[in-house]
Amino acid sequence: MHFLNIHNRSNHEQTFQCHGYNGNQDLKIKANGQAKLEAPDGSSGAIIAVHEGVIGEQCEITKHGWMGNDTIDISNICGAGGNMTCQQVGDPAGKFKGHETFMQACNAAYHKLPQDKKNQLKGHVFLDGNGNVKRIGAPKDFQPLEEFVRTFANGRTYIGVGAWGPSNGNPADNEQSKAGKGSKDILIIYSDHNAAPDPKKPFTGQSVEPAAFVSFAAAPEGLAEQLMTASSSGPGILLTNHSSKAHRYFFYENYWNGNGKAGANFDHPLTNVEVGPNRTVHVPLKLEFKGRVQRGDQQPATWGEFQVKAADDGRAHGDISIQQGCDGAATVASTDGTNVSNGFTQDILKGAPAAALDKKPSGEKTLASTEGNWKGPGNQAAIDWEYKKLGQGKAYIKGGSGVPDVASKNSCLHFTFYVP
Repeated sequence: MHFLNIHNRSNHEQTFQCHGYNGNQDLKIKANGQAKLEAPDGSSGAIIAVHEGVIGEQCEITKHGWMGNDTIDISNICGAGGNMTCQQVGDPAGKFKGHETFMQACNAAYHKLPQDKKNQLKGHVFLDGNGNVKRIGAPKDFQPLEEFVRTFANGRTYIGVGAWGPSNGNPADNEQSKAGKGSKDILIIYSDHNAAPDPKKPFTGQSVEPAAFVSFAAAPEGLAEQLMTASSSGPGILLTNHSSKAHRYFFYENYWNGNGKAGANFDHPLTNVEVGPNRTVHVPLKLEFKGRVQRGDQQPATWGEFQVKAADDGRAHGDISIQQGCDGAATVASTDGTNVSNGFTQDILKGAPAAALDKKPSGEKTLASTEGNWKGPGNQAAIDWEYKKLGQGKAYIKGGSGVPDVASKNSCLHFTFYVP
């Protein structure tokens, strides 16, 4: 049995609505008190803070969901009056979801607004006797409020309606649905001040930038303008650099496509983007794009293969391939709320036999190509090692079938690259 461990770090009693937990009964936790609720695998629901009789920030939970992993997030779509974070127990203190000082950031941002903007938010932003923000209404119900909240909390919490029904949602919101690892106890912290699991350790997770920094130096004539004017929540991919250093990622469009096969492009990148450490950006691409993204412009490399909009079903499709080598783990996930993902996160270069290794022209160590192509036959030691570490369903190792692709109906996939 797993549990929800809820800490109230405020100096007052706090009421929480419990949906799916605690018998759906309200929970009151005394000042600086704690509560522990049963959270069996397969359960789902939310723990919602209540302010002046109105619901606000909430932790949404699905235990042992997709592929056995917990999915948790902090949502402010219904409003806010305090600060809340959550994480799986055992995660590093800085790896949490939610904005640990949401209300303080909200108050600071509000006071910087011109008077006409404050007037626009009247009835949706509520002030105390000193003129400071004490509570906000539901951003999902009022577009100007959503836009205001995104100025200080984008990528840290759910703000808009998300990917539900006919809405594709906002990529920064959808990112919050990314599952954790395995099924564990969940830590939920509420505070009027800093709600980080350890207030001395700042947020070190990933937040989604409002827009990508894209280099168009290699883009064909006319495409740069199309990319620059595209919406940051439109067709393309979300791209995460899960490492401690900035890296540049290159996009290659296939030379030809047909009958389930494609002509790989090795030497003419379409465009490239630099992504900072532990950052996520949206890279807009034309709907017709079919090709790949990889870290750097040298082989061997791990490939994120994808098309933005398929002709048959209109969805984006993607997978991870290490047929042309492996320079680190990678995953691909949907962003339309279906929470489908594939790929791998473990460092399979570690412990690999010397016979399975290769290196880039730069000297960086990689696993060798399983196909070979310009280097002759595929490397059998690499094939054997990769199947041993990954099995057959997580990434293309050899051959052209057997790996489920990931589809997203909103023409946007999320690729994450892990650098050893």
